[in-house]
Amino acid sequence: MVQRTLFIIKPDAIRRGLASSILKDIRDSRLRILVQKKIKLSRSILEQLYEIHKGKSFYENLMKYMSSGASICAVVEGVGAIDRLRELMGDTYPSRAAEASIRGKYKTESDTGPSGAIENMVHGSDGEREAKFEIELIFGKEWAV
Repeated sequence: MVQRTLFIIKPDAIRRGLASSILKDIRDSRLRILVQKKIKLSRSILEQLYEIHKGKSFYENLMKYMSSGASICAVVEGVGAIDRLRELMGDTYPSRAAEASIRGKYKTESDTGPSGAIENMVHGSDGEREAKFEIELIFGKEWAV
């Protein structure tokens, strides 16, 4: 089944100059990037995007990290896109990610950055409902079909 999902290249990857390489990895995986934009995500959008983590010990560090610079947000489409993208991204902790995954390939010596958050370069929706919500949040309803 063809799916759409949200993909974000996070501020640490942008600062490290990895955006082009990561976007190439997505295209090489035969997933299609339908639309993308570079944006500094507002606190309001981040609070909605990461509401599931509100109240957890790492929440404020996550907000600080994600608002520390620009991100590239994209709508990615393909057969089984949600699971395929999550596999391509690799484990949440880059130190545990498969070497061929995005997080494994571009990892640094430490999973945690200056913000105190796990700096893991990328975000992908983790389910169909989440993908629809996240795409609408960033790009509007017309992209979340």
